[in-house]
Amino acid sequence: MRIGAIDCGTNSLRLLIADVETQNGVSTLHDVVRLMRIVRLGEGVDATGKFSEEALERTFNVAREYAQIIAEHGVQSLRFGATSATRDATNKDIFIQGIQDILGVSPEVITGDEEAKLSFYGALSSLDPYEGKTLVIDLGGGSTEFVLGDNQSLFAARSVNIGCVRLTERHQVSAPMTEEQKQRIIADVEEALEEALAHVQLSQAQRVVGVAGTVTTIVAEHYGLESYDPRRINGAELSIQDIEQACHSLAQMTAEERAGRGFMHPGRVDVIGTGAVIWAHIIRRLEQLTGGAVYSATASEHDILDGLVLSQR
Repeated sequence: MRIGAIDCGTNSLRLLIADVETQNGVSTLHDVVRLMRIVRLGEGVDATGKFSEEALERTFNVAREYAQIIAEHGVQSLRFGATSATRDATNKDIFIQGIQDILGVSPEVITGDEEAKLSFYGALSSLDPYEGKTLVIDLGGGSTEFVLGDNQSLFAARSVNIGCVRLTERHQVSAPMTEEQKQRIIADVEEALEEALAHVQLSQAQRVVGVAGTVTTIVAEHYGLESYDPRRINGAELSIQDIEQACHSLAQMTAEERAGRGFMHPGRVDVIGTGAVIWAHIIRRLEQLTGGAVYSATASEHDILDGLVLSQR
C-alpha cells in the first residue's frame, strides 16, 4: 500500500511517501519520496500567539508543491499532522481550512503526548532491536517530546514547550551566542525537564535516541560532513563529550560560519545554536539522572513522519 504523511512543525514542513510492506505483523517502509522544506510556520507564535500571514503563505506554497507530488505518485492514504505551533496558534482555523482546500485532507492538530508516541515508533523503526529501556527525545522547533518505552510497549510520554525556534525568538539569540543568552536557555530547559520528570521516569533510561533536525545536524558537525548524508547520520552514536564539543562549536559560530557548513540547511542557521545548547544540556542532565547509565545518544533519521505513515498501515 502506498501511504503518504506530512509533518507540519514549527520550523519545517516534511513529506514522506512510502510503500508499506507487512509480514508477520511487522511493517517495513520503502521510501518513494522524502522531502523537507523550511517554512517557519511558527515564526512569532511564542510572542503573539498566532500565525502571521507571511508564515501561512510560505506553508501553503509548499503544501501546493506537495499536493502535486502526492497526485503524481498515486498515494492511497494521506495523514497530515500539525504539532507545536498549531497547538499554540489562536488562528489555527485559517491554517486548517487552507490545508483542507489544497490537499483535500484536514490537518490533525496532534497533542504533545500523541506526537511523542508517533516519534517513538518512527524513531525505533530504523534501529536494531534493543532489550533495555529507550528514551526517545524529539527536539523540535516549538516543543520537545520525551517518551520512554521498550520493544514491546510505551511506558510514558510528555511534551514540553522548549524548541530551537521558540527559545531563539524568546531570548533573541545571536550568532555567536552570548553567555547570558545561553544561561537563559538553560534555565528554560531546566524548568521543562522538571515538568517532564513529573510524568516520565527519565532516570530509568538505558539508551537515548534523539530525532529531528537539531540532533542530526549536531551529528553532521561532529563528523565534519561536506554535505548532509542521512546514511552516515542514522544510527550514529555519539558520546556525551562528543555531543558537547559539537554543540559548543555550533553555538559559538557566526551565522556566516554556520552557513558555510556544507551540511547546514539555510533554514537552520539562525536556530541551530539554541538547539545545540538545549541538546547538550538535556544529555548531560540525563547522565546525572541515570547515574551514568546514559553516556551517549544515538541519532535516528526517522521520527514522527515515519510514525504517521506506520499509523495508517
